[in-house]
Amino acid sequence: MRVGIVVAAHPGVEDLAVRAEELGLHSFWVHDTPMVHGDPFVALSLCARATRRIRLGIGVTSPALRSAPAAASGFASLNALAPGRIICGVGTGNTARRTLGMRPATAATLENFTAALQDLCAGRTTEYREGDRVRDIRFLHTGGHVNTADPIEFVVAALGPKAAAVAGRRGTGLISFGLLDPTAWHALHDARRHTAQGTPGDPDSYLVTALHVLNEDEDPHGDAARDATGHLALSLLAYAADTPAFADQLGPGEREAVRRLLGRRGTTATAPDRYTKLYPNYLGRIAPQDRDLVLPSLMNTLALVGTRDDLLARITTLEQAGVDELLIQPVIDPPTEMAQLAKLLT
Repeated sequence: MRVGIVVAAHPGVEDLAVRAEELGLHSFWVHDTPMVHGDPFVALSLCARATRRIRLGIGVTSPALRSAPAAASGFASLNALAPGRIICGVGTGNTARRTLGMRPATAATLENFTAALQDLCAGRTTEYREGDRVRDIRFLHTGGHVNTADPIEFVVAALGPKAAAVAGRRGTGLISFGLLDPTAWHALHDARRHTAQGTPGDPDSYLVTALHVLNEDEDPHGDAARDATGHLALSLLAYAADTPAFADQLGPGEREAVRRLLGRRGTTATAPDRYTKLYPNYLGRIAPQDRDLVLPSLMNTLALVGTRDDLLARITTLEQAGVDELLIQPVIDPPTEMAQLAKLLT
């Protein structure tokens, strides 16, 4: 199983990318959540200059955030700095849009956006639409400006069959967040293959999660494990607090945790400005007073916590389900956590 790292874009992120490369990790990713984290293209430009081998990804951008020409210019520019090492993750913008109080894009919009990016980044002409006006566009300057000669890898963010079908039709890989159920991965791959249109090979699949290796006799649901995985648990609870229909599908314990989260953040599930209270510090290290919200059920569902042997067994099962690479988000002590990950899996 290959391994990589995903972090928030911030000053100094290139130092983490250098360390990840030194440890032999395969890829280094940053989020595209404009009102929460720094700019991913700025961050990966620094990483591209500081590294030589490691692959660099944005996980993920969205048509609800950027136009296809602007996004393509960013990715093709990165490709000029790190030829053949760039991964373009695309999605509906579920979180990035919700942090603005807006809705994510549709699957159809995502597919059109992905197709346009693939065309532009390969130097081809594509159709661009604004309202009723449609024009054919392409890069007018290449060479030293952007790189459309070396391939960019594309992956579509998916938790269900609609997005996986987009990946199949566009011949891309998959990336999913906190999806540790092998059965769910089999379903995603089936949906992708069902719509694949003669694409050669089998594109890669990436799983974003958190990992905590237990010491001897350590409590799997103790403070250390909760701190290492709590950012994933609170991200799900924030989404549930923002999306009552999803919250209704959760168990009683999780619904109670959603209720407590709303109370602590001083908002409600119907408040127009709830996104300003729910998403600050999104995917960052949790506060000690929020540890009780990191339920064992959420930890077991979203993150990898266990002894070395337990983790290797779970990872093998995921690999058998078609996951090619684990992307771990470290939040406590990233250099130490990256070293621990490299020791476990590389």
